[in-house]
Amino acid sequence: MLEEIRISGLGIIESSTLELGPGLTVVTGETGAGKTMIVTALGLLLGGRGDAGSVRKGKKAARVEGVIDARSLPGVVDATEEAGGEVEEGRVLVARTVAAEGRARAYVGGATVPVATLGAVTSPLVAVHGQSDQHRLLQPRAQRDSLDRFGGDAVAKLIAAYGDIYTELQKVERELDEVTTHARERAQEADLLRFGLGEVEAVSPESGEDVTLAQEEEKLGYADTLRTAAEQAREALSSEVDAPDALGAISAARQALDGVRDHDPDAASLADRLAEVSYLLSDLAADVASYATGIETDPARLSVVSERRAALTALTRKYGETIDEVLAWAETGAKRLLELDSDDDRIEELRGERTRLRAALAEAGLALSAARTEAAGALAEAVSDELTGLAMPHARLVVDVRQKETDPPASDDEPHAPLKVGSGKNQRWLRYGSNGLDEVELLLAANTGSEPRPLHKGASGGELSRVMLAIEVVLAATSPVPTFVFDEVDAGVGGTAAVEIGRRLAHLARTAQVLVVTHLPQVAAFADHHVAVEKTSDGVVTSSGLTVLDDESRERELSRMLAGLTASDTAIAHARELLEVARSAKA
Repeated sequence: MLEEIRISGLGIIESSTLELGPGLTVVTGETGAGKTMIVTALGLLLGGRGDAGSVRKGKKAARVEGVIDARSLPGVVDATEEAGGEVEEGRVLVARTVAAEGRARAYVGGATVPVATLGAVTSPLVAVHGQSDQHRLLQPRAQRDSLDRFGGDAVAKLIAAYGDIYTELQKVERELDEVTTHARERAQEADLLRFGLGEVEAVSPESGEDVTLAQEEEKLGYADTLRTAAEQAREALSSEVDAPDALGAISAARQALDGVRDHDPDAASLADRLAEVSYLLSDLAADVASYATGIETDPARLSVVSERRAALTALTRKYGETIDEVLAWAETGAKRLLELDSDDDRIEELRGERTRLRAALAEAGLALSAARTEAAGALAEAVSDELTGLAMPHARLVVDVRQKETDPPASDDEPHAPLKVGSGKNQRWLRYGSNGLDEVELLLAANTGSEPRPLHKGASGGELSRVMLAIEVVLAATSPVPTFVFDEVDAGVGGTAAVEIGRRLAHLARTAQVLVVTHLPQVAAFADHHVAVEKTSDGVVTSSGLTVLDDESRERELSRMLAGLTASDTAIAHARELLEVARSAKA
């Protein structure tokens, strides 16, 4: 839970600290004193959007810090350590700054983190219910979400199962739409692939053939030149016309050194090396002669090679830089052509899968509808019981869960065709969405015998506030969050109803930490901790501060809220009486 909130430079709050404990804490104060700044500060700690306009005039930045007791919240500890922060003695310090220039920073456990990370750590800990939630709960989607939240794990599992099937159906329908809609383009692609693969098949190239043929063509084109050069080389190595040659020169040198080898070992060694050279030159001369003899001018073969290279070049101009790339393209193209040629089979396969998924989705949707209907009865009963305690004993909430029927589709291929449920005379076609088959609406019968009507039509302003509070209290009781914040959800309520609101909030505070910003003394009287927001001014600058009230100052604050007077004996007596009523009710 939250142990402390420190605020500086936010709105008219220069610097204040709000210590929070278990139970019910109420925040009161004059209109315009800055009570909403506390909720604004909480919003910043929960990762809400920072507004540079909320920075106090003359301050460079607004800063909000919160201390979280995480000893029983292992998820918070793990999230803090994952973000690089530290947990000290089971507590986590979170902070948010908003600069006057608009820049914002967030901190978790002393580590700088993105604002989204701060929100991920803190938002599961606090549920904020404000006047804006009343307007939100008038929206059909919010009413369905509220019912689903009340339904708990049973409904959540059915929603997840439905969602998985829905996602798979959408995937199948997108693929089917692509296959059928783009059939012409795919046919054109198939024709181009067939033509290209036919060209490659007609030439039947082999891997590396273009490199081998290029070398052969070069050799055939210069056959005469190569043969002449080889014959000249052979003549230089070993002449056939008794001309000076390399073998003769080596032989003469060897004979000269052989004549003196007995007189010096070095001379003998050189003579032996010349003998080796002589043998090598003799072998080389023979190889060169063989090479010259093997070179033939073959115009016919040259023509064949040139024609083959031209055919290969035609392929490399279209399908790859080399023949190996052409062969790779052909392999890929053949696979793609197989896919395109199997479109008809794929269409039938997808249609069958779509039919199966629609049937499964209809079954999952009906199961979800049944669970929602059961939860709707329980939610309506719980809220109606709360309304009885909120001085609306004859009011009755109805949670209407219904499906929207439509005409059958013109064909099975109609995009987003409705789902068929039932058979024979009981067959219906229902619209569906990502959240199921249902439309959920909260209806109120304010008086005995009256017909249930939509909330915005069937309740006055005060009644609507009590209905919304009853819904929020019931939903809060099913929520796993440890801290609840109610921001003036009691607006438009007074008298006995206000006392009952205080009683309900005190009851909720038995199992959770509850923070309430209120203008009703009947609600404030039920508090375990009472904090007053006090506004002061030096004639130039207005400031607000937070003060935890003791018993005596609490009586004065309640008398102010009751009669606008803090020194009236009658108002003080009334405040004491109200506190006594609250103590008795809580006991």
